[in-house]
This record gives sequence, C-alpha cells and structure tokens, in this order.
Amino acid sequence: MEALLDKSVRLVRGVKTDSVRYLFDKIVWNNRLIGIKGARGTGKTTLLLQRLKALSLPPHQATYWTLDDLYFTDSGLADTARLFYNRGGRILFLDEVHKYPAWSQHIKNLYDEYDDLQIIFTGSSIIDIAKEEVDLSRRALMYTLYGMSYREYMNFKYRSELPVLSFGEIISGTQVWQDKFPEKFRPLEYFAEYLQQGYYPFSLEDEEGFATRLQQVIRIIVEYDMAQLSGFDIKNAQKLLQLLYILSANVPFKPNISELARKSHIHRNTINEYLHFLEEAQLIRLVYPAGISVSTLQKPEKIFLNNPNLAFALAPNATDKGNLRETFFASQMAVHHKISLPKQGDFTINDTYVFEIGGKQKGRKQIEGMEHAFVVVDDVDFPALHIPLWVFGMLY
Repeated sequence: MEALLDKSVRLVRGVKTDSVRYLFDKIVWNNRLIGIKGARGTGKTTLLLQRLKALSLPPHQATYWTLDDLYFTDSGLADTARLFYNRGGRILFLDEVHKYPAWSQHIKNLYDEYDDLQIIFTGSSIIDIAKEEVDLSRRALMYTLYGMSYREYMNFKYRSELPVLSFGEIISGTQVWQDKFPEKFRPLEYFAEYLQQGYYPFSLEDEEGFATRLQQVIRIIVEYDMAQLSGFDIKNAQKLLQLLYILSANVPFKPNISELARKSHIHRNTINEYLHFLEEAQLIRLVYPAGISVSTLQKPEKIFLNNPNLAFALAPNATDKGNLRETFFASQMAVHHKISLPKQGDFTINDTYVFEIGGKQKGRKQIEGMEHAFVVVDDVDFPALHIPLWVFGMLY
C-alpha cells in the first residue's frame, strides 16, 4: 500500500489548482459517498486530485487510488481499503471504478462497514449505479462532469474571467447581461477555436496533438469502456465504430433504422439500443419530439454528435457550419436543461422555450407568432434584436 500512497502524493503535488472546473464548487464535498461520472477526457481525475490537494491532509488520512493500477491486479480493493482505514485513513478517492470487477459491491461494503470513512469515486459516463448488481443510488450523491463550456475554455486558456449567466438572463435580452463582460472582450475571437478543440480539457495540454488524441479516446471508449455495459457484446465494437462514423458524416441525422442497419451491419432490432450506448458514452446526442415520454428502445427524431469537437475528429471533411451551430447550442444547454424538438424551430428547451438557430441574417419566419420563441444568431457580438449563439457558452 505504501506504493499507492507515494503515487498519490506525487500526483497531488503535480496538479494545478489555479483553475477548477464548474462542478468543483457545486459538489457537496462533506457527503459520505460521492460519485462523479463523465466521458473520458472531461477532467474527472484532475477534479479528484484538486479536491485532495485542497484538503491538505497527510496521505495516511486522505489518498487517491486509480483502480486500473497494476497494484489491484493481485491486491483486493476491500483489503487495501481496510488497511488504509486501520492506519488512520478517513477519505478515499477512487478513480476509474468501472474497471474493477464488482466495484459497486466493494464500495457498498466499505460504506456499510465504516461509518466515518468518506469515499469519492469516479467512473465512465456509461455506468448506471441503479443498474449495478448492488444499487448505490440511495447511498451515493451522484454528479456528472461534462466537457468545458466556452466560458471555461476562455477562462482557463486566456484568463478572460468571464461570468456565468443564467438561462433567464440570456433570454431577457442583451441589455441585461452585456455589461457583465470585460470591456475589451471580443466574443468571436476564439469561438471557432473552441468549436474545433475547446470541449475537452486535454486540448489545453497539447493543441497540436489534440485531434489524434481525441480519435484515440473515441476508440478506447468504444473498444474498451463499452465492455462494461450490460447487453453489449464487445465483439461488435468495430460495428459500433462504423455506426458512429456513418452518423458523424450525416448529422444532424433523421434516422432511418433499416438504412443504418444495412450500412453498419448491425441488426435493425438492436440499432436503437446501440444508439443509446453511444449516447451514454457522450459521443452522440439523441433528441426526441417535445411532449413525449422517452424509452431506450424508442427511435429518436434526430441525432447529433455530443459536441462540436467530435465533428472535426470524426469527419473533418464533412463539417457543416449549420450543424456545428446546433451541436454547440445543444451541448451547452443540455448540462442543466431538457432539450427536445418542436414542430416549428430547431429546439425546445424545458418543454416551453423554442429556439431557431442560424447565421447573422436569420429571421423569425420559422417561429413567427409563437410564444416564448427566440432567434439565435451566429457571427455577431452583441446583436440588439436576437441572441448571439456564443453566449450560450456562458451557462456553466
């Protein structure tokens, strides 16, 4: 166990705390069991290490372990955790729990056995603790970490100190929020850069290698992480990748299940299930008509990629500006709001507000006469009549 503690100390020493993700200040850190899930590359590990560093506790009291460490190939989590506790350990940060067999059972046992041991764990976005062999949903306080907003990207990379805006402020009009921004702020200066490489925090470490690394992350998600899903046969990973590439070249996509099945060589009876798998992995976004209840086996009305960066990684020669606009809007709104498709317009938010997305010449024709309907325009800074698209990147 000493090797684990030493590794934790080195990792904590190396993590920077000058910038933290939006979720850091929203987590109720004193809860005894906390779970954080999210897609690969969104910063879950950094979040844990930053919290551990902020505690300023010695490693025998608080430590970080990643469960894909070779140490755990022949040493059990439960026994190691008990040894840590008996030596004075009280806070345990566990990363990549989905890679450890029967992880939920082990965490439940530790939670029940030691009422003064706090466990904070992270896992892939594909895990569903309510469907695990042991249901932790009544014990754990769960959070989801999404990729960086445009605001976070600007603040982290360019130290812009941009404000968080509420949805209500944004739709109330430019005069409500424009004065909250620095006088020299040029909102479109780096917007295209964000669309191409700003959603995943690892872009801040390696701009030149970002596209290659993101492609590698996508393959690992499909070929490795998907194996944790109940009902998914990992032998079909290549077919799932093929399905993802087909979608990426055609989004926004109104699915024809028979055609998708033919092109991807996946049986049409399982296409909807596989689409759901890709959404759980935060690679695509399934959008359904407003006002209906949604089930896993229901065909979505439209399919988008999860965020604009994926378009450049998966289909760099097929990126379409209109698609990028809609994908950006959906990716930023979905963190805190419900998205669906209206009969008129591009998106319905929270079953009430309708938005039409377009370029700076976009008018109200598609939503004329509708209540609670707004036009969102790209390529403008602070328009008087409509809402600029970039400002939805300030929601978190």
